[in-house]
Amino acid sequence: MNTVDIINQVVLKNKLSKEQIVYFVKEAVSGKIPDYQVAAFLMAVRCQGLSNNNTSILTREMEFSGDVINLSGIKGVKLDKHSTGGVGDKASLIIVPLVAACGGKVAKLSGKGLGHTGGTIDKLESIPGFNTEIDIDKFSEIVNSVGGAIIGATGNLVPADKMFYALRDVTASVESISLIASSIMSKKLASGADAILLDVKCGSGAFMKTPQTAKELAEVMIHIGRDNGKKMAAFITNMDIPLGYNIGNALEVEESIRTLKNIGPEDLTHECVEAAGVMLYLGGKVDSVEAGENRAKQALFDGSAFAKFREIVQAQGGDLSYIDNTTKLLGNKKSYDVVSLESGFINKMDTLEIGMSSVMLKAGRVTKTDKLDYLAGITIYKKTGDKIKKGQKLATLYAQDESLFPAAADRFLKAFVIDSKLDEENIWPLMLHKIV
Repeated sequence: MNTVDIINQVVLKNKLSKEQIVYFVKEAVSGKIPDYQVAAFLMAVRCQGLSNNNTSILTREMEFSGDVINLSGIKGVKLDKHSTGGVGDKASLIIVPLVAACGGKVAKLSGKGLGHTGGTIDKLESIPGFNTEIDIDKFSEIVNSVGGAIIGATGNLVPADKMFYALRDVTASVESISLIASSIMSKKLASGADAILLDVKCGSGAFMKTPQTAKELAEVMIHIGRDNGKKMAAFITNMDIPLGYNIGNALEVEESIRTLKNIGPEDLTHECVEAAGVMLYLGGKVDSVEAGENRAKQALFDGSAFAKFREIVQAQGGDLSYIDNTTKLLGNKKSYDVVSLESGFINKMDTLEIGMSSVMLKAGRVTKTDKLDYLAGITIYKKTGDKIKKGQKLATLYAQDESLFPAAADRFLKAFVIDSKLDEENIWPLMLHKIV
């Protein structure tokens, strides 16, 4: 097998054989193909793309490049969800107990945040005692008994993706539908779920900037999943505006708790109910998505969703006193109010810049080794479409180190475009598209 020929076939937009893809992934991970040829292959894919069939084969080989998690100890249909990342996206903290309260089995592997996107594991680790490093046997036991659990991905999971991503990051080959899809789906397939809901974000705070490119990515990932025997569905959702009003780890847990008590923000509640409805349908717990949504609404209304969250926290070692008393969870920290410098309508929020403002407060990481301030973050009071007066509060910033406030506040303010008239044509709805 000739590596140069494989690269050239991609350059010429010719389909690769299964044998060529199997050979390339195996030899690349073993180190027998040098980095410069792997990088050349990735750049060729970034420029020319791969067919859906080739992307599916690549994903499958990446999946089996390392450990594959065995969830056979979990009874019933094993459900999972994945978000492509965003600002204020704490939906997993709500959806997992919500689906579990309705009889679903959610086995969720999540990651830590980097850059402007927050990580589900970081949010959960802001709860004292909460253990996200549980072995698979214990994980399966919790899912069986409680209905859901969330842990960090550990072990030698998809080493091919780690290798490919490191090279993509330094060779301008990150922006590729084929490579993004194979990266995400190889980890999802290796995680052992039977049915997966994808939440593909688009807008200023997401990697995919337009609904069209987000839909294209979703369709490729759905093809990969179904090609590998998984039940699949996808949402295309708006990340031109942060989800909910709280950004930051403990702050997002607190907002999740309010949502599970049915007193959370409308946008966050609506997205989580829709997601739970689809997951219950994929898991065979209801006959239609609408029936799943109705069941999820009932779980929020009758308190069973919040009760299930408490069960999950307790099962994973978390201190329930912080869940029952969110004032204790939010702790003592310094605050700084950001006020509007003008009057008018908010026509745009640069969600990426808002996320980076929270990173400046130590709510997120620039590098993987950065230490988080779990209490840091931002509470937003006004969003796109709202009217605001000069001097009115836009947000409150929180941090332990008050010297961080001026620069973070300046960056936050620059993320807002305020005009005398409302530009309704440029305001997207939360839910842009569904594929079920």
